[in-house]
Amino acid sequence: MDRAAVDELTAIHEELTHDPANAWATERGHEPLYTASPRSRIVIIGQAPGQRAQDSQIPWNDPSGVKLRAWLGVTEEQFYDPDTVALLPMDFYYPGKGAHGDLPPRPDFAPTWHPRILKQLTQLRLTILIGSYAQKHYLEGAAKRTLTETVRAYREYVPERIPLVHPSPLNFRWQARNPWFEAEVIPALRLLVQAAISGT
Repeated sequence: MDRAAVDELTAIHEELTHDPANAWATERGHEPLYTASPRSRIVIIGQAPGQRAQDSQIPWNDPSGVKLRAWLGVTEEQFYDPDTVALLPMDFYYPGKGAHGDLPPRPDFAPTWHPRILKQLTQLRLTILIGSYAQKHYLEGAAKRTLTETVRAYREYVPERIPLVHPSPLNFRWQARNPWFEAEVIPALRLLVQAAISGT
């Protein structure tokens, strides 16, 4: 493994933990919640940890994570192996509750920290973008007017990237209205994931 990359990722983690902007979380005993390795083949970029994930310090530790792993066609062991999958949300800390669900990730967080981390992940083959925050940031002008339109246009972004709707159980109505997602996007996603893992 690239020792310099490991050392840099360790240094970044220390900076994150001691950054004054994250002092509120550090004071509560919360570590920045993400995983990354120089050997990571896939990176999953979502919104931000939920309350349950933050409290347990395990990313995607909820029914959404179970659903996501089913979509990907990976085991829990593969999902939580940083040499296989890097988990890099748009903010590494739970942002708190808002009037209509969780608050959004801090807008300056990903632009500050993601480039430095991603630079060390030289084996990446696939970027999975979950939700509108990740898609608008990483697809920039290539994102469509709505999340549904962006996900439906997934063929425009593969094989390097693929946009997904959030796997929350609360999205069951969206999935019922958009049967093409399960019929078309999920099979394509699984093929991309297996190709990235196997190196083909």
